[in-house]
Amino acid sequence: MDLLNTLVDKGLRRELPTREEALAVLATSDDDLLDVVAAAGKVRRHWFGRRVKLNYLVNLKSGLCPEDCSYCSQRLGSEAGILKYTWLKPDQASDAAAAGVAGGAKRVCLVASGRGPTDRDVDRVSETIRAIKENNEGVEVCACLGLLSDGQAERLREAGADAYNHNLNTSEATYGEITTTHTYADRVDTVEKAHAAGLSACSGLIAGMGETDEDLVDVVYSLRELDPDSVPVNFLIPVEGTPLAKEWNLTPQRCLRILAMVRFVCPDVEVRIAGGREVHLRSMQPLALHLANSIFLGDYLTTEGQAGKADLEMIADAGFEVEGADQVTLPEHRAAGGCHDGGGGCGSEGGGVCGSAAAPEAAEPRTAAEPRTDLVAVRRRGAGTDLAPNA
Repeated sequence: MDLLNTLVDKGLRRELPTREEALAVLATSDDDLLDVVAAAGKVRRHWFGRRVKLNYLVNLKSGLCPEDCSYCSQRLGSEAGILKYTWLKPDQASDAAAAGVAGGAKRVCLVASGRGPTDRDVDRVSETIRAIKENNEGVEVCACLGLLSDGQAERLREAGADAYNHNLNTSEATYGEITTTHTYADRVDTVEKAHAAGLSACSGLIAGMGETDEDLVDVVYSLRELDPDSVPVNFLIPVEGTPLAKEWNLTPQRCLRILAMVRFVCPDVEVRIAGGREVHLRSMQPLALHLANSIFLGDYLTTEGQAGKADLEMIADAGFEVEGADQVTLPEHRAAGGCHDGGGGCGSEGGGVCGSAAAPEAAEPRTAAEPRTDLVAVRRRGAGTDLAPNA
């Protein structure tokens, strides 16, 4: 396909595809799926070889969030039967992190429910970061605490945080349909605060919330403009008790096309398969490793993931290798900080202006995926419990 050859060439040059090209990836047929994966895989291997970075989530504070994000089981008014607990103590969080590191995780992601941290919360998390760093040599720590106020990103950086995560989740045009208690602009502001403080910015999306192809392309192009080092791609986990519990819109093939599109638009960033890969990719997870160079190990914030041992076996069986603590994840030009110029995203050409051609017709009708509620299990182990974590 001429389209795929063009996208590979652009990906190797870090050149921004047109919107028409990105939309065309999402509109490819299942007959062309392996060609799409192979093409995006060339771009992935060019920048990241066959390495897979492992990340591990520690939920520092679970449930009872005042925000109304429709996708979240911790949201205001959630009826999901998830674990609810207040802040873990630094030693508890450090022990949880150590389990992930022992399982091969290179980065620990510290997450807390809520609109955003108070200054006291930042002190608490800073103490936790220091404890984790002292007990796990060489580990990266990413904080995900919600919307940041002035000066808080700098304090987290001083405490030893390496990165900050705050996802855009969906397009600006549809954001108000998903969340009403804060705005899309609030999220952009927090990512920019992390950048300005010298933290590695991590920001991604959630697919499967009923969005259109245009919405998906819009949010990924917005991420390219923000220029994060890491782009987590979440696939909605429809948890009972949340407004989106009935949204089963994804097939494994659809997920692979989304990951390929993200790789073509963001060729040299850490593309991470995040929540929902087991639920929606299922037996096709190994193919996704040809597109993404990073995954979460074990469980998620409020739901269970695949067994950590199974993750490691999958990586090895697919011919990939776990990235070591002594290996640099990002390509040299990004690791050196040379891409954060604030102007149109890393490697963009022509001022980062996207093409405005209309989307092509889908090759075949979309069909709703069969609900797989049997694959959605609330987390009952690890942080906040007396049971050993899955790592």
